[in-house]
Amino acid sequence: MMKILTKNKRKVNVSSAELEAATDNRQTEVEVFKSISEDSNIEKKEALPRDSESKEDLHTTSTSSLSTNTASTENIVDSKGGDYSSTDTKMVQEEINNDGADEQMLGAEDNEKLAEKREEVKFIKGGDHQNGDAKIDIGNVNGKDNDQAFTGMTKEELMKYANDPFWIRLRWIFFIAFWLVWLGMLVGAILIIVETPKCAAPEPLPWYKSGILAKFSNFESNNENVELVKQLKASGVIYEMPAELTYNVRDPDVEEKIRNIVNHYKDTEANVIFDITPNFVPKTSRLLKDAMDDETKRSAFVWIEKPEVPNNWLSLVNGSAWAEVMPGNYVLSQFGDGLYDLHMNDTIVKKELSHVLQHLVQLGVKGIRLKNTKFFILSKQIKDEVPAENPKYDLTQYGFWTHTQTTFQEGLGDVLYEYLTVVKNTTEDGFLSVADDVIRPEVYRTASGEMGIDIPLYGKFVKTLSSPKDKDLRSELTNVMREAGNYTWLQWNVEDAEVNSEVPPSSVILFLSLLPGTPVVPVDKGAYGSLSDVISKQIETSRLSPSYMHGDFNLLPIDPLVGYTRIKSGNPGFLVLFNPTDATQAANVTDNSSLPEKMTVVSISDNYNVTNVVAKNKIATADLEVSPYSTIILTYVPVKTE
Repeated sequence: MMKILTKNKRKVNVSSAELEAATDNRQTEVEVFKSISEDSNIEKKEALPRDSESKEDLHTTSTSSLSTNTASTENIVDSKGGDYSSTDTKMVQEEINNDGADEQMLGAEDNEKLAEKREEVKFIKGGDHQNGDAKIDIGNVNGKDNDQAFTGMTKEELMKYANDPFWIRLRWIFFIAFWLVWLGMLVGAILIIVETPKCAAPEPLPWYKSGILAKFSNFESNNENVELVKQLKASGVIYEMPAELTYNVRDPDVEEKIRNIVNHYKDTEANVIFDITPNFVPKTSRLLKDAMDDETKRSAFVWIEKPEVPNNWLSLVNGSAWAEVMPGNYVLSQFGDGLYDLHMNDTIVKKELSHVLQHLVQLGVKGIRLKNTKFFILSKQIKDEVPAENPKYDLTQYGFWTHTQTTFQEGLGDVLYEYLTVVKNTTEDGFLSVADDVIRPEVYRTASGEMGIDIPLYGKFVKTLSSPKDKDLRSELTNVMREAGNYTWLQWNVEDAEVNSEVPPSSVILFLSLLPGTPVVPVDKGAYGSLSDVISKQIETSRLSPSYMHGDFNLLPIDPLVGYTRIKSGNPGFLVLFNPTDATQAANVTDNSSLPEKMTVVSISDNYNVTNVVAKNKIATADLEVSPYSTIILTYVPVKTE
């Protein structure tokens, strides 16, 4: 079957001037036809109900097209060069001259809507005219709108408003507002930069952590003591107050002794510290006299009314720990005849000791160390002690028993923390600690886990360091610091060191000097009080460095040597090495990627005798050696690692 033309479902206006074959310029109303294949689609369309076909035509053809003269249609088709047969013409005419069903189905509203959808079709010159090709521009189909394009205002129209007072005033308002806002933002930015608080520098360590503490075993001071403390560059000096004077600090004679000691150190950088013994009083004590006269004040003591000795507790000097102060009245006396134990968590005792601490601080004492703290809380159940099964002692000796009723009682940390608070409230830079090994550091913590004192004294590492033969120093140091708490600042009691050992005092103190803790040096006992000025100055300078005060502590696995580093990011670090053997040992620290190829010597112990190693000299890390029982401290700039 021949191809036929069918309607394009859109009524269009075509300017005849754009048709090459047209002979006049009049507007001609046409319908656009398109060819379709002779296939099953035609059959389907013919099979559709008549009204369905009409509806489709109604939606695509305007009313005016139905009255179009078929002759015009033929002329237009012929003008485009089409060579259609008479059969095709008849089919087209037959399509046009239908039975009027299309008009009958359209209402007035539909006609108006369809009329609104009229679009202009323009034939544009171009293409292959010989073959009858033409380009067609169909309004909205090509994305164009029939509405007139917006052209804006002319220059004359704009100038009319340029000099208008209203617009002049409005422009000035916006101009001024812009610059005011801009200036406000500039001022705001400057204020933010100026007023924003800068990053606070890390606070320096308090004096009792930053320097060495010098210790004297008496309660009198003189100019010679002062010179020893100056030579050691100590930040604090410790004196032992006799136990019987603890609760008599307000007596004029005692006050005079205290002031005399404090005044000796007024012109130095050393702060005065007292060791006091508050857990017992002599028979002449006012507290005991008040208790004997007033039963309500006996709670300060472990006071038992019984016809015989209450239990099997022993005193530290052996023998029964009970003293009969009145017939049928026994008072605990663990520290010898005429010395009576106090309940340190009793209200009366707390009040008395708090007054003592406050008065000492007011007299110029900056630090206080408490003795016998493990005896501060005593069991009120008065149970018998059980044997410790130690074959060295018999049942008449103190060491034979466990003493679980009289030592390390629960709540010790909380009681000590109350006394610590008294000192802190009296002076901002004061401290409260202990003068004895705490032995069980966990007992000295409060219920919330906080340490009840400032810097505990713990462990026997110093003794092991001074006599290191066949000892694992690294493991012992690790255990001490772990058990005390990795962030706990310790006292290193140099008094524990073996005086006659092969390790000289300078080697012990140098190794301890940069550990997290404060060395306590007995300056009135032999060689430990006679460190050279050079070593003392080097220790003082190193302990004030950021890498020591705020740096990380790392033990190094460099057997047989013992070593550690102290380093804070952005600051030179320290390397400390000690040789616990009787032969010179290579350092073997080149495996540490943070250490550079060369380091600078800070200080060496008196017995260090490796050739060409002196303070302030540079030394190759690979060549570093440590002589027997000696210590060396080096400084370095850490190597950056990716």
